[in-house]
Amino acid sequence: MILTQADFLKNLKYDEHGLIAAVVQDITNNQVLMVGYMNKEAVAKTLKGPFVTFYSRSRQKMWVKGESSGHTQEVCEIYYDCDADCLLIKAKQNVAACHVGYRSCFYRKYDFVSQLVSIVGEKLFEEEKVYSKK
Repeated sequence: MILTQADFLKNLKYDEHGLIAAVVQDITNNQVLMVGYMNKEAVAKTLKGPFVTFYSRSRQKMWVKGESSGHTQEVCEIYYDCDADCLLIKAKQNVAACHVGYRSCFYRKYDFVSQLVSIVGEKLFEEEKVYSKK
């Protein structure tokens, strides 16, 4: 099956708020970097590239990943699941995806044996330096 961009956008199933979840994965090593949400306009902008665009549920507006920090995600591939209600975006991550300084937002791990949570990611920057008000 081959779909046009317009058909691709029409096939996606958005939730009651007009959003679809998007899992972002590093194109080079498949590490899951983050999960964000997109409305139809953000999906369309991401399809045009070069950067991933999301819809902020808290700020009620669209945003390009890295617009404040410079830590952009360059779109490489886009997949969607069998229900068409979730996207998988493979991207080239520039510096870090996590706004608190880690490469991935998934930097904490729960251990079922010890029943403890540990930090498993490396902190790449201090967020107050990157996101300081100027």
